[in-house]
Amino acid sequence: MKRLLLLLAVQLLFCTGLSAQDDACRIVRDIAYRDSGGDEYIDSMCRLDLCCPTDRKGFPTVIWFHGGGLTAGHRELPEALCGQGFAVVGVEYRLSPRVKIAQCVEDAAAAAAWVVENIASYGGDPHLIFVAGHSAGGYLTSMIGLDKRWLAPYGIDPDEAFAALIPYSGQVVTHFARRSELGLPDTQPLVDDMAPLNHVRPDCPPILILSGDRELEMLGRYEENAYFWRMMQVVGHPDVQIREFDGFDHGNMPQAGHYVAVRYIRERVKALGGR
Repeated sequence: MKRLLLLLAVQLLFCTGLSAQDDACRIVRDIAYRDSGGDEYIDSMCRLDLCCPTDRKGFPTVIWFHGGGLTAGHRELPEALCGQGFAVVGVEYRLSPRVKIAQCVEDAAAAAAWVVENIASYGGDPHLIFVAGHSAGGYLTSMIGLDKRWLAPYGIDPDEAFAALIPYSGQVVTHFARRSELGLPDTQPLVDDMAPLNHVRPDCPPILILSGDRELEMLGRYEENAYFWRMMQVVGHPDVQIREFDGFDHGNMPQAGHYVAVRYIRERVKALGGR
């Protein structure tokens, strides 16, 4: 497991070109990614924004799920991920308590399926799709990447569809919003079929696990992810990494994580023979 001293390292990465690419981009907003069936809440929330390069074809794509505890937040296109030679898809999804947590995961799967099925029409390579998100978004990333039942209705196997999963400080035990549905407190962990940890397996996509400082993260989030990493090692997964960012708490760790994610995506694409 690797701890990163990033107060200076982030600046170094910035100066050595991770943000220097600055490709020309176009943004397409408010795309409906699932049929609402007349449901106004689905129609208003199941939307995404797309930022993609204008000067190349066959580019990778990052699907980005926002945080907010599955009860708040809005879709976003992280500035540090845009203009880096790949598309970024910012996804909005329905929120608890208006819907059950399972429906939040269903929305995440529907959005990912839309990207798999449609990104080629925007110039992207459907075989170079990375899934990422912060906090609740990290939880959604891991759920749809590890538990195949969510993408099965679309005929999609996440092992084939996703180049890698990049959860930023995501819960890997059952999400606390789901525990709240069950009447459990934040401090009582649960690992059931709604926990990424329950779906650890050696044949899922490569994973880059990102965490804030273990002394600054919320509710033992680093330790959760360290155990997740360890169990992936135990079952024999060949390509799971973990990074801890010293000095960064739960809220600001994406500032460090984005730079590491960009480098990882580029290295992964190169290894896959992409651009």
